[in-house]
Amino acid sequence: MTHSMRTDTHSSHFGEGGGRRDSAARYALLPLRIFLGVTFIYAGLDKLTDSAFMKDSGSGSIGDMMRAVRDSSAIPALVDLSLKSPVGFGYAIAFGELAVGIGTLLGLLARLAALGGALISLSLWLTVSWASDPYYYGNDLAYLMAWTPLILAGAPLLSVDAALRSRRRQRTGGYR
Repeated sequence: MTHSMRTDTHSSHFGEGGGRRDSAARYALLPLRIFLGVTFIYAGLDKLTDSAFMKDSGSGSIGDMMRAVRDSSAIPALVDLSLKSPVGFGYAIAFGELAVGIGTLLGLLARLAALGGALISLSLWLTVSWASDPYYYGNDLAYLMAWTPLILAGAPLLSVDAALRSRRRQRTGGYR
């Protein structure tokens, strides 16, 4: 039996050629992008609109939450840093989540947005959800892993990045 490589479905641009399988492969990251984008926008807005969260102390406050996880975190120094200004840290996380979510949904600087999402997830995993036992009960590690394909691939379809790439390609008259 002879094996050969199929060359009839190769295309240099994401939107061209191929069958259903190729089309599904091109769009495979879109559901992940939508989920992470919507989730991070929601998380940022949820923090910004929760009057109890953006306080130094009190039930449901960022300050009390960080004090509660300090001794069980992987990097207590990170928690100590956040405790210097819990409200400022809360706003930084909330606006960071918003920026990451919007960038991911729009596909604007998608790799950078995904890296930001991964860094937020990493910091939350090492501080807030580190003590989850078993480890898979803490969702921050799963979010960290979910960002990885988007860091690697970006947003090749249905994105501002793809539109800008296409526009540059048209201006230069070739593939870039």
